[in-house]
Amino acid sequence: MSKYPFNKTEEEWKKELSEEQYRILRQKGTERPFTGEYNIHSENGTYKCMACHVPLFESTSKFDSGCGWPSFDQSIEGSVEYIKDTSHGMIRTEILCSNCGSHLGHIFNDGPTETGQRYCVNSVSIDFDKT
Repeated sequence: MSKYPFNKTEEEWKKELSEEQYRILRQKGTERPFTGEYNIHSENGTYKCMACHVPLFESTSKFDSGCGWPSFDQSIEGSVEYIKDTSHGMIRTEILCSNCGSHLGHIFNDGPTETGQRYCVNSVSIDFDKT
């Protein structure tokens, strides 16, 4: 049984998500930089988890970091889980949706705003609700 409030079997996820969404959200993949729908996106609204639709980031926290993925300087309180990631010979902090455990991306301490944080998120991991 999953520790997350919203959980499904991997077979259920495979049926609901596209192949690319499953690869990134459930298998911790990464989309190619500068290819995602929300990399250069500046509408007002809320970015939510593509898998379970829980709000994750407000558009007011989004900024253009030039890294090729959507970047935010803070998440909605309680919406993101932080996991130490030592894959690929690096030490990073992975970010997951705290509601369903889906992989969103990584957080870095090199953001240009007062938070000093850069949530580097795969566009495939999020959806957008315009306000």
